[in-house]
Amino acid sequence: MAQTKELSPALKKYSKMGIIAAAVIVVAILGIWGISAMKRGVDTQTALKEVTENAVTGADLRIAVVSMDKIQTEATVLEDLHKQRANLENKLKSKLEKEQKAIEKEKADIEKSQDMLFQDALQRRVVEYQKRVNQFQRDLSENAQAIESAYQEALSTVQKKHLDPIIEGIIAKKNLDLVIDGRMARTGANTKGLDITDEVVKALNKKISSVKMSTPKGL
Repeated sequence: MAQTKELSPALKKYSKMGIIAAAVIVVAILGIWGISAMKRGVDTQTALKEVTENAVTGADLRIAVVSMDKIQTEATVLEDLHKQRANLENKLKSKLEKEQKAIEKEKADIEKSQDMLFQDALQRRVVEYQKRVNQFQRDLSENAQAIESAYQEALSTVQKKHLDPIIEGIIAKKNLDLVIDGRMARTGANTKGLDITDEVVKALNKKISSVKMSTPKGL
């Protein structure tokens, strides 16, 4: 079998230079292609030829504004949801305050007994105490998230099953083209009848007064 001759150091050097040179050539070719591709683009005016001149004029539009913030504070069903969430948060607060007092008492007991316990026994109590603290922190986080999740789920139910159909019904009844969220709208003084928030609230209050939030486990 013929043996492959090892390249001399000089040949190895030129071989590496050749590879690098080839890479530079490829990059240069890609760069030229990129520039030529850019040149094939069109200017803005040519691109705008794709846009029609059609537009809706003010006289053709029937617009209304609805304030979601006002609905949040004045709709009976949403007021009830706020109260339910507050009640759950108060229950969680009471539960955690009780657990916190027990943890603080345990800490005080450990500090009092550290001179009377053997090192191993003391270490075990410290480890158990730390586990209890960690569990307390997890419970706090998980319960708070569970309450918020239940609240958001109930809000979603109100919106999808009750609020959205009412707004869609008002749009159809008033033959509206556009309803704008009042938080992003600025209106002048001569806009009587533009804001439909009160009508939305009245219709929503008539349709539903409460939605039960799910109660997180442990509360």
